[in-house]
Parts: sequence; C-alpha cells; structure tokens
Amino acid sequence: MNIPQDILNGKILIVDDMSSNILLLERMLAAAGYTALMSTTFSADVCPLHAQHGYDLILLDLKMPDMDGFQVMEGLKEIEVDGYLPVLVITAQPEHKLRALRAGAKDFISKPFDMAEVLARVRNMLEVRLLHKSLRHFNDALETRVRERTADLHDGYVETIFTMTRAAEHKDEDTGAHVKRISFYCRDLALMMGMDAEFVESIFIASPMHDIGKIGIHDSILLKPGGFTPQEWAVMQTHAAMGAEILGDSKSPYLRLGAEIALDHHERWDGSGYPNGKRGEAISLAARIMNICDIYDALRSVRPYKPAFSHQRAVDIITVGDGRTHPGHFDPAVLAAFTANHALFEQIYASLTP
Repeated sequence: MNIPQDILNGKILIVDDMSSNILLLERMLAAAGYTALMSTTFSADVCPLHAQHGYDLILLDLKMPDMDGFQVMEGLKEIEVDGYLPVLVITAQPEHKLRALRAGAKDFISKPFDMAEVLARVRNMLEVRLLHKSLRHFNDALETRVRERTADLHDGYVETIFTMTRAAEHKDEDTGAHVKRISFYCRDLALMMGMDAEFVESIFIASPMHDIGKIGIHDSILLKPGGFTPQEWAVMQTHAAMGAEILGDSKSPYLRLGAEIALDHHERWDGSGYPNGKRGEAISLAARIMNICDIYDALRSVRPYKPAFSHQRAVDIITVGDGRTHPGHFDPAVLAAFTANHALFEQIYASLTP
C-alpha cells in the first residue's frame, strides 16, 4: 500500500539505550520510505531535542537508565502545551502498556519487533499526528480571523457612534468639543474609581451619545437664549428618553451602554432628576459617572443663559452647591473621585477646547 509523502516526511525520533534496537528500527523505517529519522540513546536528550525539532512521532523505550520513559513523557507534557504527546512506546513488559497509555502515550509496540506491526502503528500514529497538527493550524487561523472580524465590528460600531454624534454636532457648534471632552472625563473618572478595562473602554466610546436625543428637539427650543417656559422645559426633558429610544435594542454593547447613559444621565442620586426620578443605585453606574462629567463641562462652557465659569467655580458648585446644583445630586463615590482628582478635569478641558 502506498504511503502518502507527507507521512513519509514526518519527523521521527527513535529513543532506546540499545544501539542495536535503534539500528533495526531505522532500517525498517528507511526501507518503507521514511525520510526524516533521528535517534538518541540518552533519554535526557529527548525533551531538548523535541523542543528544537518538534518531532511528529517519538518511538520511546520505557526501560532506560537515568530517566525512564515515564519520566520522559512527563517532561514532554511541559513542551506539548496542548496535551497531545506524539509518543509510541516500546516495551517488552505487558503490564507497562496500560500505564503508558494512561501517562499520555498514544500507542505501543512490543519487543521483539514485528516489522508489519511497527510499520502499521508508525503510519497510523503519523497520520493522526499530522491531522492533529492540521486541525490546530486551522483553529489558529480561525481564531485569527475571529479576532480580525471582531476588530472590524468594533471599528464599525465606533464609526456608527461618531456618525450619529456628528448629527447632533450639526445643531450646536459647541457640541463637537463637548462630546470629545466628555469621553475623556468619563474614561478617566472610571479609571479613578477602579473600573475594569472593558467598562473604561465602553464608557469612553458610549458617553458621547448622551445627548443624541437632542436631534429631535426643535431648534427654537434647543438654541433658545434665556430660560425655558414650563412647556419648553417639558419638551427639552424628552431628549433623554428619545436618545434611549434611538439607541435601544442594539446588538452593539456600546450602543446599549449609550442608551443607558442617554436615559439616566439627568437622573440624580437624591431622586430629584428626570425623566423617571430614579434614585441611588437604580441609576446606571455609567450614567452616574456621566452626570458629574456633564455638569462640570456645562459649567465650564458658554450657554445661551450663562457665561463660562472657571474651573474652581465649577468645582465649588459641584462640591459645595449653589442653590441649583448641590452635592446630594451625585453618587457619593463618584463625587469623591471627582473631588480628589478634579485637576485632571481642568487639564482635559484646556487641551480639548478650541
């Protein structure tokens, strides 16, 4: 029966402390067409040789001086991290066969050697080994493709987010700088609070969408100088729920978090916010972080109804209060992180303000 060339080219190491046994096996295998044969009489050499050459099959005598075959297999397990030992043990003791299989060997041949048995088992072992390597390479390629596809999806989500954000920027020239600063405020405040890397990345990407609902508010209200009438204020408040509706029911984790933030970012820790009067931890954590960042940036920025305040004035209003805003509006843990690190907010505002 013809043996495929890739099997005949498989790298084989023969390990036996008796040179005569090695010579006999080499002659059998060479006569059958195997081309990549190596051998050693020193069991301590097996692991370093395998680490260097990556054999497709190791014919391993179990009864060896210094290190026996069982000890060699334990060493090979540290090299073959996927747990597959390409070992065909050689033994004259029947009681060793089951122990060898339990130790990780894939098959065995008995002494004295029977040529037909040796060739059949070697071929079968190499065929399985090469299939195993092929499958591993396929899995590696598949994992690479999955990572690439995941990166493509991530980039697509981010592009979608910033496209929607640009729609809101179109209505208000200041919004562009505002949403950029918000991303950095939220990211750094989340880091200060010890949030994990996934949360930090998500809030950085999702937070610019907090006011996406404003695209549904008429310019006569959105850009009105001075205060709102009660009716106008009621319309303005609808942007939170409108933003959540725009972003809701998405498969993207960033859009889902954006919907949470859009809905809750005007809620207050003491329950005095809108649109649902949520209180305490009923408010999304991302929105609780977003809330203090949004207030800080609004205080620092020019609005139709107010001038821009200094950094220190904004900090004082948030941490002490001014009648309209007071510390009870904020999650105490978020407020503590802001208070301890407010200088970083000043740096972000200065670096991202035209």
